Amino acid sequence: MDAPRRTRTFARQLRGAMSLPEVILWQAIRSRKVNGLRFRRQHPFDSYVLDFYCPEFRLCLEVDGASHGLGDRPLRDDIRDARLAAQGIRTLRMSAELVLHDVDDAVRMIRGFLDLPEPLD
Repeated sequence: MDAPRRTRTFARQLRGAMSLPEVILWQAIRSRKVNGLRFRRQHPFDSYVLDFYCPEFRLCLEVDGASHGLGDRPLRDDIRDARLAAQGIRTLRMSAELVLHDVDDAVRMIRGFLDLPEPLD
């Protein structure tokens, strides 16, 4: 689904202002570092901007800070996830704290969600 121009413009702005946890996760998953999968950052889709998107698996990765547990934010996140699911996109949410403290665990979480093997190293 093509995103409206304002969403594409906003996504472009967000790419230049990523949070520290987003930058850390981006460094860990970019350039096909996770089982050769391609991820896009701050990907516009419909009226949303997805933190990270893997088109091959139709997977949205969301890095949630503390504000995602406050007020009506959990409900808004649930509605957003349901709208994405209706379009065939699965959402994996992980806490910003997890990414900050153990990005390798965050990557393992992605692999586990997609049922991908760990690299042999």
